[in-house]
Amino acid sequence: MTVFPALEIPETLAAGPGPGNTDPRVLEAFAKAGVADHMQADVLRGMIEAKHMLRDLWGTKNLFTFGVAGTGWSGLDSMEGLILPGDKVVSFVNGTFSGIDDLTIRIKASALEDLAADSLDPHPANVHTVSVPHGQSVTAEIVDAALAEHKPMWAFMAHWETGSGRVNDIQGFSDACVKHGVMGLVDAVSSLGVGDFNIDDYPGVVAWASCPQKGVLSLPLTYAPVSFTDNAIELLKARGCYSFVHNPIFEARHWGIIEGKDVDTPSYHRTHSGYAVAAFHEALRIILGYGRGRKASDYKYHEAALRQAVEAMGCEVTSNMPSLIVLNLPGKLAGREKELVQGARSQGFGIWPTLSEPVQVRIGILNQLTPEQITEITSRFADAMLAMGAEFDKATVLNQLKSYYAKAA
Repeated sequence: MTVFPALEIPETLAAGPGPGNTDPRVLEAFAKAGVADHMQADVLRGMIEAKHMLRDLWGTKNLFTFGVAGTGWSGLDSMEGLILPGDKVVSFVNGTFSGIDDLTIRIKASALEDLAADSLDPHPANVHTVSVPHGQSVTAEIVDAALAEHKPMWAFMAHWETGSGRVNDIQGFSDACVKHGVMGLVDAVSSLGVGDFNIDDYPGVVAWASCPQKGVLSLPLTYAPVSFTDNAIELLKARGCYSFVHNPIFEARHWGIIEGKDVDTPSYHRTHSGYAVAAFHEALRIILGYGRGRKASDYKYHEAALRQAVEAMGCEVTSNMPSLIVLNLPGKLAGREKELVQGARSQGFGIWPTLSEPVQVRIGILNQLTPEQITEITSRFADAMLAMGAEFDKATVLNQLKSYYAKAA
Protein backbone atom coordinates (compact mmCIF):
# COMPACT_ATOMS: atom_id res chain seq x y z
CA MET A 1 0.00 0.00 0.00
CA THR A 2 1.36 3.40 -1.00
CA VAL A 3 0.75 6.37 1.29
CA PHE A 4 1.55 9.54 -0.62
CA PRO A 5 2.95 12.66 1.03
CA ALA A 6 0.46 15.30 2.16
CA LEU A 7 -0.80 17.38 -0.75
CA GLU A 8 0.33 20.99 -0.71
CA ILE A 9 -1.19 23.34 -3.29
CA PRO A 10 0.57 26.70 -3.52
CA GLU A 11 -1.03 30.13 -3.67
CA THR A 12 -1.64 31.24 -7.25
CA LEU A 13 -3.12 34.30 -8.90
CA ALA A 14 -6.25 33.05 -10.66
CA ALA A 15 -6.35 35.45 -13.60
CA GLY A 16 -8.43 33.40 -16.01
CA PRO A 17 -12.11 33.18 -16.91
CA GLY A 18 -12.94 31.44 -13.62
CA PRO A 19 -12.81 30.24 -10.98
CA GLY A 20 -11.56 33.41 -9.36
CA ASN A 21 -9.56 33.70 -6.15
CA THR A 22 -11.95 33.01 -3.27
CA ASP A 23 -12.39 35.77 -0.71
CA PRO A 24 -10.68 34.93 2.63
CA ARG A 25 -14.00 35.55 4.39
CA VAL A 26 -15.57 32.73 2.39
CA LEU A 27 -12.70 30.37 3.20
CA GLU A 28 -12.96 31.30 6.87
CA ALA A 29 -16.70 30.66 6.92
CA PHE A 30 -16.11 27.26 5.33
CA ALA A 31 -13.38 26.29 7.78
CA LYS A 32 -15.14 27.54 10.92
CA ALA A 33 -18.45 25.77 10.33
CA GLY A 34 -19.13 23.18 13.01
CA VAL A 35 -19.71 19.58 12.07
CA ALA A 36 -23.48 19.92 11.64
CA ASP A 37 -25.86 17.52 9.97
CA HIS A 38 -27.76 18.63 6.89
CA MET A 39 -31.01 19.13 8.82
CA GLN A 40 -29.43 21.06 11.70
CA ALA A 41 -31.31 24.29 12.41
CA ASP A 42 -28.51 26.71 11.55
CA VAL A 43 -27.73 24.91 8.28
CA LEU A 44 -31.38 25.18 7.25
CA ARG A 45 -31.54 28.82 8.36
CA GLY A 46 -28.46 29.52 6.25
CA MET A 47 -30.08 27.93 3.21
CA ILE A 48 -33.29 29.93 3.66
CA GLU A 49 -31.34 33.19 4.06
CA ALA A 50 -29.18 32.33 1.04
CA LYS A 51 -32.35 31.74 -1.00
CA HIS A 52 -33.56 35.25 -0.21
CA MET A 53 -30.15 36.78 -0.95
CA LEU A 54 -30.09 34.97 -4.29
CA ARG A 55 -33.41 36.55 -5.24
CA ASP A 56 -31.88 39.97 -4.55
CA LEU A 57 -28.77 39.14 -6.57
CA TRP A 58 -30.77 37.83 -9.52
CA GLY A 59 -33.24 40.72 -9.33
CA THR A 60 -36.28 38.45 -9.25
CA LYS A 61 -39.50 37.55 -7.48
CA ASN A 62 -39.27 33.98 -8.78
CA LEU A 63 -40.13 31.73 -5.84
CA PHE A 64 -38.12 28.86 -7.29
CA THR A 65 -34.72 30.54 -6.87
CA PHE A 66 -32.14 28.49 -4.98
CA GLY A 67 -28.78 26.73 -5.31
CA VAL A 68 -28.07 23.32 -6.82
CA ALA A 69 -25.26 21.53 -4.98
CA GLY A 70 -22.19 21.16 -7.20
CA THR A 71 -20.50 23.09 -9.98
CA GLY A 72 -22.09 25.31 -12.58
CA TRP A 73 -22.84 22.26 -14.71
CA SER A 74 -25.06 20.94 -11.92
CA GLY A 75 -27.22 24.06 -12.14
CA LEU A 76 -27.25 23.94 -15.93
CA ASP A 77 -28.25 20.28 -15.87
CA SER A 78 -31.17 21.14 -13.58
CA MET A 79 -32.31 23.90 -15.95
CA GLU A 80 -31.80 21.94 -19.15
CA GLY A 81 -33.59 18.98 -17.58
CA LEU A 82 -36.84 20.80 -18.40
CA ILE A 83 -36.28 19.58 -21.97
CA LEU A 84 -37.72 16.15 -22.74
CA PRO A 85 -37.06 13.79 -25.68
CA GLY A 86 -38.74 15.03 -28.83
CA ASP A 87 -39.01 18.66 -27.71
CA LYS A 88 -38.16 21.12 -30.47
CA VAL A 89 -35.25 23.37 -29.49
CA VAL A 90 -33.18 26.12 -31.09
CA SER A 91 -29.75 26.50 -29.48
CA PHE A 92 -27.36 29.40 -30.10
CA VAL A 93 -23.64 28.61 -29.87
CA ASN A 94 -20.76 31.08 -30.03
CA GLY A 95 -18.07 29.48 -27.88
CA THR A 96 -16.90 26.45 -25.94
CA PHE A 97 -19.39 26.55 -23.10
CA SER A 98 -22.53 27.32 -25.05
CA GLY A 99 -21.30 24.43 -27.21
CA ILE A 100 -21.32 22.09 -24.20
CA ASP A 101 -24.76 23.38 -23.26
CA ASP A 102 -25.84 22.58 -26.80
CA LEU A 103 -24.51 19.03 -26.46
CA THR A 104 -26.43 18.65 -23.18
CA ILE A 105 -29.60 19.86 -24.89
CA ARG A 106 -29.15 17.49 -27.81
CA ILE A 107 -28.71 14.57 -25.40
CA LYS A 108 -31.80 15.49 -23.38
CA ALA A 109 -33.96 16.08 -26.46
CA SER A 110 -32.88 12.85 -28.17
CA ALA A 111 -35.08 9.85 -28.73
CA LEU A 112 -33.63 6.37 -28.12
CA GLU A 113 -32.80 5.97 -31.80
CA ASP A 114 -30.87 9.27 -31.78
CA LEU A 115 -28.76 8.07 -28.84
CA ALA A 116 -28.27 4.69 -30.48
CA ALA A 117 -26.91 6.41 -33.58
CA ASP A 118 -24.35 8.39 -31.55
CA SER A 119 -24.74 8.31 -27.78
CA LEU A 120 -21.93 10.80 -27.09
CA ASP A 121 -22.78 13.35 -29.77
CA PRO A 122 -26.36 12.85 -30.93
CA HIS A 123 -27.95 15.07 -33.54
CA PRO A 124 -31.72 14.77 -33.21
CA ALA A 125 -33.72 16.43 -35.96
CA ASN A 126 -35.79 18.30 -33.35
CA VAL A 127 -32.77 20.37 -32.20
CA HIS A 128 -31.48 23.11 -34.49
CA THR A 129 -28.08 24.53 -33.57
CA VAL A 130 -27.30 28.07 -34.74
CA SER A 131 -23.51 28.47 -34.77
CA VAL A 132 -22.22 32.04 -34.56
CA PRO A 133 -18.54 32.48 -35.51
CA HIS A 134 -15.99 32.63 -32.69
CA GLY A 135 -15.42 36.20 -31.54
CA GLN A 136 -18.91 37.36 -32.51
CA SER A 137 -22.00 37.86 -30.35
CA VAL A 138 -25.46 36.37 -30.73
CA THR A 139 -27.63 39.26 -31.87
CA ALA A 140 -31.37 39.97 -31.70
CA GLU A 141 -31.59 39.59 -35.48
CA ILE A 142 -30.00 36.13 -35.41
CA VAL A 143 -32.36 34.95 -32.67
CA ASP A 144 -35.50 36.37 -34.25
CA ALA A 145 -34.75 34.85 -37.65
CA ALA A 146 -34.06 31.38 -36.21
CA LEU A 147 -37.17 31.31 -34.01
CA ALA A 148 -39.33 32.53 -36.87
CA GLU A 149 -38.00 29.80 -39.15
CA HIS A 150 -37.97 26.81 -36.79
CA LYS A 151 -40.83 27.63 -34.38
CA PRO A 152 -39.41 25.68 -31.43
CA MET A 153 -40.79 25.01 -27.97
CA TRP A 154 -37.50 26.06 -26.31
CA ALA A 155 -34.64 28.42 -27.15
CA PHE A 156 -31.25 28.45 -25.43
CA MET A 157 -28.49 31.07 -25.24
CA ALA A 158 -25.54 31.90 -23.01
CA HIS A 159 -25.79 35.42 -21.61
CA TRP A 160 -22.02 35.91 -21.61
CA GLU A 161 -19.94 33.30 -23.43
CA THR A 162 -16.68 32.80 -21.50
CA GLY A 163 -15.12 30.68 -24.22
CA SER A 164 -14.85 33.65 -26.57
CA GLY A 165 -15.43 36.51 -24.12
CA ARG A 166 -18.57 37.77 -25.85
CA VAL A 167 -21.68 39.36 -24.38
CA ASN A 168 -24.82 38.16 -26.16
CA ASP A 169 -28.02 40.16 -26.62
CA ILE A 170 -30.25 39.07 -23.73
CA GLN A 171 -32.88 41.73 -24.44
CA GLY A 172 -33.15 40.66 -28.06
CA PHE A 173 -33.30 37.01 -27.02
CA SER A 174 -36.10 37.63 -24.52
CA ASP A 175 -38.05 39.80 -26.96
CA ALA A 176 -37.84 37.17 -29.69
CA CYS A 177 -38.99 34.44 -27.30
CA VAL A 178 -42.04 36.53 -26.32
CA LYS A 179 -42.78 37.39 -29.95
CA HIS A 180 -42.69 33.76 -31.12
CA GLY A 181 -44.20 32.11 -28.03
CA VAL A 182 -40.98 30.29 -27.15
CA MET A 183 -39.66 29.45 -23.67
CA GLY A 184 -36.14 30.79 -23.20
CA LEU A 185 -33.36 29.10 -21.21
CA VAL A 186 -30.24 31.12 -20.32
CA ASP A 187 -26.76 30.16 -19.12
CA ALA A 188 -25.75 33.08 -16.87
CA VAL A 189 -22.61 31.42 -15.52
CA SER A 190 -20.36 34.36 -16.38
CA SER A 191 -22.76 37.25 -15.83
CA LEU A 192 -24.36 36.66 -12.40
CA GLY A 193 -22.50 38.73 -9.82
CA VAL A 194 -20.58 40.65 -12.50
CA GLY A 195 -23.30 42.42 -14.48
CA ASP A 196 -26.05 44.64 -13.07
CA PHE A 197 -29.33 43.23 -14.38
CA ASN A 198 -32.70 41.96 -13.15
CA ILE A 199 -33.85 38.70 -14.67
CA ASP A 200 -37.48 39.72 -14.18
CA ASP A 201 -36.90 42.33 -16.91
CA TYR A 202 -36.64 39.48 -19.45
CA PRO A 203 -40.05 37.75 -19.50
CA GLY A 204 -39.17 35.58 -22.49
CA VAL A 205 -36.72 33.63 -20.31
CA VAL A 206 -38.35 31.01 -18.06
CA ALA A 207 -35.22 29.57 -16.45
CA TRP A 208 -31.70 30.73 -15.60
CA ALA A 209 -28.64 28.87 -14.32
CA SER A 210 -25.30 30.13 -13.05
CA CYS A 211 -22.32 28.86 -11.05
CA PRO A 212 -20.62 29.49 -7.69
CA GLN A 213 -17.05 30.16 -8.78
CA LYS A 214 -17.20 33.18 -11.07
CA GLY A 215 -19.17 36.30 -10.14
CA VAL A 216 -20.54 34.82 -6.92
CA LEU A 217 -16.98 33.89 -5.89
CA SER A 218 -17.76 31.03 -3.57
CA LEU A 219 -15.89 27.76 -3.52
CA PRO A 220 -16.32 25.84 -6.80
CA LEU A 221 -18.13 22.94 -5.10
CA THR A 222 -20.83 24.81 -3.21
CA TYR A 223 -24.04 25.87 -4.98
CA ALA A 224 -24.97 26.74 -8.55
CA PRO A 225 -27.74 29.38 -8.53
CA VAL A 226 -30.87 28.67 -10.56
CA SER A 227 -34.15 30.51 -11.00
CA PHE A 228 -37.39 29.25 -12.58
CA THR A 229 -40.56 31.17 -13.38
CA ASP A 230 -43.94 29.85 -12.27
CA ASN A 231 -44.68 28.90 -15.88
CA ALA A 232 -41.58 26.69 -16.01
CA ILE A 233 -42.52 24.98 -12.73
CA GLU A 234 -46.10 24.40 -13.83
CA LEU A 235 -44.84 22.77 -17.02
CA LEU A 236 -42.45 20.65 -14.96
CA LYS A 237 -45.32 19.53 -12.71
CA ALA A 238 -47.36 18.55 -15.74
CA ARG A 239 -44.61 16.70 -17.62
CA GLY A 240 -41.92 15.81 -15.09
CA CYS A 241 -38.22 15.38 -15.90
CA TYR A 242 -35.78 12.49 -15.97
CA SER A 243 -33.96 13.31 -12.72
CA PHE A 244 -34.48 12.96 -9.00
CA VAL A 245 -31.32 14.72 -7.81
CA HIS A 246 -31.62 17.73 -10.15
CA ASN A 247 -35.40 17.96 -10.30
CA PRO A 248 -36.07 21.63 -9.45
CA ILE A 249 -39.23 20.87 -7.46
CA PHE A 250 -37.49 18.28 -5.28
CA GLU A 251 -34.36 20.44 -4.90
CA ALA A 252 -36.40 23.46 -3.84
CA ARG A 253 -37.96 21.62 -0.89
CA HIS A 254 -34.67 21.57 0.99
CA TRP A 255 -34.49 25.37 0.58
CA GLY A 256 -37.92 25.85 2.14
CA ILE A 257 -39.91 26.11 -1.12
CA ILE A 258 -42.78 23.64 -0.87
CA GLU A 259 -46.07 23.54 -2.77
CA GLY A 260 -45.60 27.01 -4.18
CA LYS A 261 -44.79 28.70 -0.88
CA ASP A 262 -41.83 29.74 1.26
CA VAL A 263 -41.95 27.70 4.48
CA ASP A 264 -39.95 27.83 7.71
CA THR A 265 -39.35 24.09 7.88
CA PRO A 266 -37.60 22.67 4.80
CA SER A 267 -37.85 18.98 3.99
CA TYR A 268 -35.07 16.54 3.14
CA HIS A 269 -33.94 16.13 -0.44
CA ARG A 270 -30.25 15.30 -0.29
CA THR A 271 -27.36 15.52 2.17
CA HIS A 272 -26.11 19.08 2.17
CA SER A 273 -22.79 20.21 3.67
CA GLY A 274 -22.88 22.72 6.50
CA TYR A 275 -19.45 23.86 5.33
CA ALA A 276 -20.74 24.55 1.81
CA VAL A 277 -23.81 26.34 3.13
CA ALA A 278 -21.67 28.60 5.34
CA ALA A 279 -19.33 29.45 2.46
CA PHE A 280 -22.15 30.14 0.00
CA HIS A 281 -24.02 32.27 2.54
CA GLU A 282 -20.91 34.38 3.21
CA ALA A 283 -20.15 34.81 -0.51
CA LEU A 284 -23.65 36.19 -1.05
CA ARG A 285 -23.30 38.51 1.94
CA ILE A 286 -20.06 39.87 0.49
CA ILE A 287 -21.42 40.60 -2.97
CA LEU A 288 -24.65 42.18 -1.74
CA GLY A 289 -22.71 44.22 0.81
CA TYR A 290 -20.39 45.47 -1.94
CA GLY A 291 -23.41 46.43 -4.04
CA ARG A 292 -24.41 44.85 -7.33
CA GLY A 293 -24.32 48.13 -9.26
CA ARG A 294 -21.01 49.20 -7.79
CA LYS A 295 -19.41 45.85 -8.56
CA ALA A 296 -20.63 45.93 -12.18
CA SER A 297 -19.23 49.44 -12.58
CA ASP A 298 -15.90 48.45 -11.03
CA TYR A 299 -15.52 45.50 -13.39
CA LYS A 300 -16.02 47.77 -16.41
CA TYR A 301 -13.58 50.32 -15.02
CA HIS A 302 -10.77 47.83 -14.38
CA GLU A 303 -11.37 45.85 -17.57
CA ALA A 304 -10.82 49.05 -19.54
CA ALA A 305 -7.51 49.58 -17.73
CA LEU A 306 -6.29 46.06 -18.48
CA ARG A 307 -7.50 46.27 -22.08
CA GLN A 308 -5.49 49.45 -22.62
CA ALA A 309 -2.40 47.84 -21.10
CA VAL A 310 -2.42 44.67 -23.22
CA GLU A 311 -3.11 46.68 -26.36
CA ALA A 312 -0.05 48.77 -25.49
CA MET A 313 1.91 45.50 -25.56
CA GLY A 314 0.76 44.93 -29.16
CA CYS A 315 -2.12 42.53 -28.47
CA GLU A 316 -5.50 42.63 -30.24
CA VAL A 317 -8.49 42.31 -27.89
CA THR A 318 -11.56 40.62 -29.40
CA SER A 319 -13.79 40.28 -26.30
CA ASN A 320 -16.40 42.64 -24.86
CA MET A 321 -16.96 41.11 -21.41
CA PRO A 322 -16.21 43.31 -18.38
CA SER A 323 -14.55 40.50 -16.39
CA LEU A 324 -12.45 38.92 -19.12
CA ILE A 325 -9.95 39.91 -21.79
CA VAL A 326 -9.62 37.59 -24.80
CA LEU A 327 -6.75 38.52 -27.07
CA ASN A 328 -4.57 37.65 -30.02
CA LEU A 329 -0.83 37.87 -29.49
CA PRO A 330 1.19 40.24 -31.71
CA GLY A 331 2.53 38.87 -35.00
CA LYS A 332 5.89 37.67 -33.69
CA LEU A 333 4.23 35.54 -31.02
CA ALA A 334 1.15 34.44 -33.00
CA GLY A 335 0.66 30.69 -32.80
CA ARG A 336 2.47 30.41 -29.45
CA GLU A 337 -0.53 31.14 -27.24
CA LYS A 338 -0.51 27.81 -25.41
CA GLU A 339 3.23 28.06 -24.84
CA LEU A 340 2.83 31.51 -23.30
CA VAL A 341 -0.01 30.34 -21.07
CA GLN A 342 1.95 27.30 -19.90
CA GLY A 343 4.92 29.48 -19.05
CA ALA A 344 2.77 31.91 -17.08
CA ARG A 345 1.01 29.13 -15.18
CA SER A 346 4.34 27.57 -14.22
CA GLN A 347 5.05 30.83 -12.40
CA GLY A 348 1.78 30.78 -10.45
CA PHE A 349 0.03 33.16 -12.84
CA GLY A 350 -3.19 31.37 -13.82
CA ILE A 351 -4.22 32.66 -17.24
CA TRP A 352 -5.92 30.41 -19.81
CA PRO A 353 -6.01 29.72 -23.53
CA THR A 354 -9.36 29.43 -25.27
CA LEU A 355 -10.49 25.80 -25.36
CA SER A 356 -11.57 25.85 -29.00
CA GLU A 357 -10.15 27.20 -32.24
CA PRO A 358 -8.79 29.72 -32.90
CA VAL A 359 -6.53 29.54 -29.85
CA GLN A 360 -6.37 32.86 -28.02
CA VAL A 361 -5.24 34.01 -24.57
CA ARG A 362 -7.77 34.73 -21.81
CA ILE A 363 -6.99 36.99 -18.84
CA GLY A 364 -9.67 37.41 -16.19
CA ILE A 365 -10.10 39.87 -13.33
CA LEU A 366 -12.60 38.03 -11.11
CA ASN A 367 -12.24 39.41 -7.59
CA GLN A 368 -9.32 41.57 -8.78
CA LEU A 369 -10.84 45.03 -8.52
CA THR A 370 -8.11 47.35 -7.28
CA PRO A 371 -5.43 49.30 -9.20
CA GLU A 372 -2.79 47.29 -7.37
CA GLN A 373 -4.27 43.97 -8.48
CA ILE A 374 -4.67 45.05 -12.10
CA THR A 375 -1.10 46.36 -12.06
CA GLU A 376 0.15 43.00 -10.83
CA ILE A 377 -1.77 41.16 -13.57
CA THR A 378 -0.38 43.57 -16.18
CA SER A 379 3.16 43.22 -14.88
CA ARG A 380 3.08 39.44 -14.83
CA PHE A 381 1.56 39.21 -18.29
CA ALA A 382 4.21 41.62 -19.58
CA ASP A 383 6.91 39.42 -18.07
CA ALA A 384 5.44 36.32 -19.73
CA MET A 385 5.43 38.03 -23.12
CA LEU A 386 8.91 39.50 -22.78
CA ALA A 387 10.27 36.08 -21.80
CA MET A 388 9.08 34.82 -25.20
CA GLY A 389 10.70 37.65 -27.12
CA ALA A 390 8.00 40.30 -27.32
CA GLU A 391 9.21 43.82 -28.09
CA PHE A 392 7.78 46.62 -25.95
CA ASP A 393 8.88 48.68 -22.99
CA LYS A 394 7.30 47.38 -19.80
CA ALA A 395 7.95 50.60 -17.89
CA THR A 396 6.02 52.58 -20.51
CA VAL A 397 3.06 50.19 -20.27
CA LEU A 398 2.98 50.43 -16.48
CA ASN A 399 3.29 54.22 -16.56
CA GLN A 400 0.31 54.40 -18.93
CA LEU A 401 -1.65 52.20 -16.55
CA LYS A 402 -0.69 54.46 -13.65
CA SER A 403 -1.86 57.48 -15.62
CA TYR A 404 -5.20 55.79 -16.36
CA TYR A 405 -5.90 55.35 -12.67
CA ALA A 406 -4.60 58.82 -11.79
CA LYS A 407 -6.93 60.48 -14.32
CA ALA A 408 -9.90 58.43 -13.20
CA ALA A 409 -9.24 59.28 -9.57
